[in-house]
Amino acid sequence: MPAEAAADHTPLEVAGNSKWKFLNALTIFVSALLLFQVEPLIAKLILPWFGGVAAVWMVCLLFFQLVLLLGYLYAHLLSRHIAPRTQGWLHAGLLAASLLVLPILPKDSLKPPGPEHPALHILWVLALTVGFPFFLLSATSPLLQAWLLSTRKESGVYRFYALSNAGSLLGLLSYPTLVEPRLSTVRQGWGWSLGYTTFAVACGVIAVSQRGAFARRPEANATPSDWNTRALWMALPACSSALLLAVTNHISQNIAAVPLLWVIPLSLYMLSFILCFESSRWYPRTFFLRLLGVALGGMAYALSLSLGGLPFWPMIALFCVGLFVCCMFCHGELARLKPDPAELTSFYFLSSLGSVAGAAFVAILAPQIFSGFYELHVGQAFCALLVILVHRRDPASPFRQAGWRPAWWVTIALVAALSVSVFVLARDESKESKRMVRNFYGVLRESDEVAPNVVLLKGDSQAERDDLRFRRLTNGTISHGLQFLAPSRRDQPTSYYSTNSGVGVALRSLRTRRTLRVGVIGLGVGTIAAYGRPGDNYTFYDINPLVVNLAEQDFRFLRDSRAHVAIELGDARLTLERQPPQHFDLLAVDAFSGDSIPVHLLTVEAFQLYFHHLRADGILAVHVSNRYLYLEPVVAAAARQLGKEAVLVVNPDDDAKEIFLSRWVLLANRGVFSDLPDIEKAGKPAGGGTHVKLWTDSYSSLFAVMK
Repeated sequence: MPAEAAADHTPLEVAGNSKWKFLNALTIFVSALLLFQVEPLIAKLILPWFGGVAAVWMVCLLFFQLVLLLGYLYAHLLSRHIAPRTQGWLHAGLLAASLLVLPILPKDSLKPPGPEHPALHILWVLALTVGFPFFLLSATSPLLQAWLLSTRKESGVYRFYALSNAGSLLGLLSYPTLVEPRLSTVRQGWGWSLGYTTFAVACGVIAVSQRGAFARRPEANATPSDWNTRALWMALPACSSALLLAVTNHISQNIAAVPLLWVIPLSLYMLSFILCFESSRWYPRTFFLRLLGVALGGMAYALSLSLGGLPFWPMIALFCVGLFVCCMFCHGELARLKPDPAELTSFYFLSSLGSVAGAAFVAILAPQIFSGFYELHVGQAFCALLVILVHRRDPASPFRQAGWRPAWWVTIALVAALSVSVFVLARDESKESKRMVRNFYGVLRESDEVAPNVVLLKGDSQAERDDLRFRRLTNGTISHGLQFLAPSRRDQPTSYYSTNSGVGVALRSLRTRRTLRVGVIGLGVGTIAAYGRPGDNYTFYDINPLVVNLAEQDFRFLRDSRAHVAIELGDARLTLERQPPQHFDLLAVDAFSGDSIPVHLLTVEAFQLYFHHLRADGILAVHVSNRYLYLEPVVAAAARQLGKEAVLVVNPDDDAKEIFLSRWVLLANRGVFSDLPDIEKAGKPAGGGTHVKLWTDSYSSLFAVMK
């Protein structure tokens, strides 16, 4: 631009001005921070609406990837096909319109009426609540980079990609460490909305002020990338995205669906982006090739052993390190393939398209085509295959060196082994299972087994003594209940619900009064219905229709119960909120899938709702058995807050009778337990001197309850 022309413009309008670049960089950073801070925030807000299961976060990640893709497409089309002087005004207008959807607090009218099509309903809620602001935030980085390129050739523009991911990482890490522990969810929503408003005003001013800076479109002197390269632009992010969701799902299924466990894998995913696009020195190729083989082999071996008995920090560390190494490979190779800046927006769009494909495979397709959690195995095999595809076409590949030839054949063998392992695992699980089904809420497997023949029960015929067979229902690695198949034994309460368990002791104590009204949150195979007597009413609440189908078809607790049995399908808390007081004599809370806990069922607001549905002399029984988390203090804290008595009942295991070690906390109004000596005899005051901060709908933390 001639000097006399430059003099007619403000500093913002001068191409290449350092202040112009700084404002662009700051806006990109803030947009990324807001973009990734809203992800765990909005997911936590809607998590209780859909049962608190890990799959909610999977669908949320798919939504964010999809809207990110649309934002990149918008930036590409706007910068390539709209007149330069119109672009700023159009974008500023959309920013102004997006303020109309604030604050980003989902309305109660959007709550699901039932458990049908949860994935579609989650996408609908997210689109109405945060879709428009998220769309414009996602377009900010590629759009401002394209505007910067329109002023001059800027070879270092890809560093803005690293800067954007740095803002994303800060947004992720700040949520569970700074925002979530200190602010209620309502204040979080309003605070984010205020931050977005500030961003929208600033970005709109920049868009309008620099309209004169569009002196020209980026020149495309470089040779366009071939389609093989473009395919890798999609395949590499697809692999890393699929592994991100698969690893997160694997962790969340066995612990809890909470932002802390979502943020760790996603932060490592973003960190790999930052390192790989900031500088090539962070991705020493040969080092990560060696490390990748170790990581893939280690994760595959861990999955084959089903290391569910490990303390969860080693388990998290194993898979998170493996994920980071895989992402460093995918994003390092993607950075090596980045094109001339003239193809900037198309590069962003195609890589985002790949990320959406990977996320859709795990969140939508896998539950439809797989009967088990096989997507992590598939992702590992795909990652190993990409090693071959990337290096086969690269003249600079280390595999072309003589000393690396054995490694090439080892890589091919690893791809074959990982691919075959998926089919072997599926075949073996199918052989071991009577039935195996999967839906949005998890994987359920039925198996017929035989109990140890060490105890013979008096009165059994010889045939019945020989019949120690039972049928088990498992969710992941955790039993959801079991039932003996012999007619003389199939009415025996087993697993966590024996007569000496907390719920068994409570029911035996209460039945001396009258016929009972019993509510149970979490159906399992319906074992608690075995306690039913004529005149009793048992109501089970469960969100998973597959659990209901299996309990009714393949187990007999519900059919054989002498009580009247009813089933309410849907999230228990939402259902109870809609119902009038049920006047239960006992309400049992046992809705945990595996060791993963739906946190919204353990908050003080949830306990207030439970007591709203209990009689004044009724009992609340909460199952707190868990391999990874010490949940008794959480329940004790709610009891103290509400002025209730809490008793812990621990029942030892009995392998011969298929009775498991169980821990139940029984809560009641003060004075109730004094009239029930069996409960006082069986238990002890809950809490054990361990105190944790009260869990509420706005606050919960796993740190204080980790074993």
